[in-house]
Amino acid sequence: LKQVFNKDKTFRPKRKFEPGTQRFELHKRAQASLNSGVDLKAAVQLPSGEDQNDWVAVHVVDFFNRINLIYGTICEFCTERTCPVMSGGPKYEYRWQDDMKYKKPTALPAPQYMNLLMDWIEVQINNEDIFPTSVGKYKGE
Repeated sequence: LKQVFNKDKTFRPKRKFEPGTQRFELHKRAQASLNSGVDLKAAVQLPSGEDQNDWVAVHVVDFFNRINLIYGTICEFCTERTCPVMSGGPKYEYRWQDDMKYKKPTALPAPQYMNLLMDWIEVQINNEDIFPTSVGKYKGE
């Protein structure tokens, strides 16, 4: 079990919202509604008077945190030897392309693909042009 929670493996630090901010309050509201057994459609509905971009940003970060946690629990079972291809079943193979190191779609072992994917998502989430940390500061506003 100690290996599963080894920070040097694939777990990334959980993204957090600054207490006292509007996004922190939105995050608390989202958590409360998701944990209350409420209808999922109602749980993700934009609260009255809140900015849609901020509401979406809170859920994107929460989704990333949850996927990261799930992936961290299974990564020891999917090694480059046991999962040599990133696939979605026998009919689908995912290939990585990032226009930097991988200029063309490249077949990679699943763990390598997932690490690149999680790194890419983290860069997107940390990009102030996409997810500004100040409420109401989205591009085009």
